[in-house]
Amino acid sequence: MARTKEFDPDIVLQRALELFWERGYEATSMSDLVEHLGIAKASIYATFGSKQDFYAKALQRYLDTTDPKIMTELSQPGPVLPAVRALVHRYVTEASHDQQHRGCMVVNSAVELAARDGGVARLVEASWAFLETTLAAALTRAQAQGELPENAEPRELARFLLVFFQGVRVLGRAPNNAARLQDAARVAVSVLG
Repeated sequence: MARTKEFDPDIVLQRALELFWERGYEATSMSDLVEHLGIAKASIYATFGSKQDFYAKALQRYLDTTDPKIMTELSQPGPVLPAVRALVHRYVTEASHDQQHRGCMVVNSAVELAARDGGVARLVEASWAFLETTLAAALTRAQAQGELPENAEPRELARFLLVFFQGVRVLGRAPNNAARLQDAARVAVSVLG
């Protein structure tokens, strides 16, 4: 007779995400996961697979909860550039007020694992491609509405903003960068006109 799980996999995955996000992949041992989650190692393996599989599932959960928010913010009817500017300021505010200095799980994964883990690299690239495409679509709409000049290049602007956002997340990992981030935000907003 099969045993019933004594834990909610969704809650456990969220708690694992938080631990991986705080510590990173390498600094989180299976023992840390067992202790933090309060479930047996065998249950982790049976439900989530290896530590590497578990990390990928946690990263996917992070993407599932963060990427759609950006799409929603940038696809509202009406003027587009105020929403893009608000996104620039939101990234900077979040990075400046990140008391734990944990940054963005996508950026952390890119730095720590993407070069040697194809699965993580694909998730990171998918997130970046989604952000770039979402920004390019919004900026194309802004151009069509007369908010950007006809000679503007929405795809290039989107790539610039993608790189800007990832840089903001990196600097957010270290303390005392609020002034740098604010100055960079002013330049990013000025590029949009």
